Amino acid sequence: MDVEIQKENRKLKYFIEDYWDIFLGILSIILAFYFHKSGQGAMATLFAAVGIGSLSLSVSEVAEILSVRLQEPYGSFVLTMSAVVVEIILLYIILLQAFTDPQVIETVKGGIIAAVIVDMNVLLGLAVFLGGLKFTEQEHNKETSSTYTTILLVTSVALLVPSLLNHSKHTIATIEEASMLIAGLLMIFYIFIVVFQTKTHTHFFKETARSRIFRIKRKMNENQETDDTDDYIFEKFNNLGLVVSIFTFIAIIALGAEVFADDGIKLAKEYGLSAGISGLIIAIVAVSPEIVTAIKAAKNDEIQRVVNIAMGASTVSILLTVPVLMALAYMSGIRLTLDFTPLEMGALLLTVILAWKTTDEGQTNYFEGISHLMFFVAFAIIAIYY
Repeated sequence: MDVEIQKENRKLKYFIEDYWDIFLGILSIILAFYFHKSGQGAMATLFAAVGIGSLSLSVSEVAEILSVRLQEPYGSFVLTMSAVVVEIILLYIILLQAFTDPQVIETVKGGIIAAVIVDMNVLLGLAVFLGGLKFTEQEHNKETSSTYTTILLVTSVALLVPSLLNHSKHTIATIEEASMLIAGLLMIFYIFIVVFQTKTHTHFFKETARSRIFRIKRKMNENQETDDTDDYIFEKFNNLGLVVSIFTFIAIIALGAEVFADDGIKLAKEYGLSAGISGLIIAIVAVSPEIVTAIKAAKNDEIQRVVNIAMGASTVSILLTVPVLMALAYMSGIRLTLDFTPLEMGALLLTVILAWKTTDEGQTNYFEGISHLMFFVAFAIIAIYY
């Protein structure tokens, strides 16, 4: 009898551990709609953010199963793409608020840059720091970081073009035209990078050091027990089922994003939050599941996966998010341009340089992780007063 009770308790424990994010996410979004209808903007924004973050974690978990089946470099490609789809949906729904509040456009532009800042400094910094504390030094394929930092440097310079035209006092029509050209150029560059990553130079994105299984089965921690108490339902799905599950969660996230955009923008104006800080909040909400995934990977001594996620997501955040948002804005009749503030462009360029310096040798340690975190805190402080 005691054995049966222990088994049932273990099943309940594993059920909660496996599905808490789905239940919390759906419940939070329902509550967000309730508070939205009740006129309680702060509570609606809070629960919408919790719901988006929780269900984004669910997307990440399901995408992780698919990525393990596909293996590297396709694995990290799937993870970054699933996260960036959430980011695009969130930013676009916020962008639609520009019809009633044109200042929202600056928040969206801040969110684009902030996503890279958070990926490269918070995600990479936390994972490298915690992984460094556990393993002293961790090794990754230096060709990966070298390739990604080159891509990010080139794309950062490309984004400078509309900003320089703006500061050179060119007309808004000229800046819009330049922004569209740069967006098209970024999309072409992205296509070449996809081919480079998945076809011609896949070895640049694979681990060269020892690594461990990313998703460690609980059975190994339970003395190789053979019961099925820890079966995760999504592991039984085929690849098509996983893709359908991912987009189902993303559809629910989109519902929460509407509340987050509507009440969140009003709340930001009420409290006088700058576009930079608003962009950071949006980025943290969107990137939070990737952060959790990266920390798990670092603790399992899979720093290669961390580098792929952090730098891959940053690359896609610019090369895919920018062209897609530009296209969606154009179709919606919103004048979105790529003229970013000096703070945003400076932080972006310095982030790329810092990532290049901390990853170029193919080894990471906790000092390099804390360096990225210090940079992020400094940027956040400046953004508050900028």
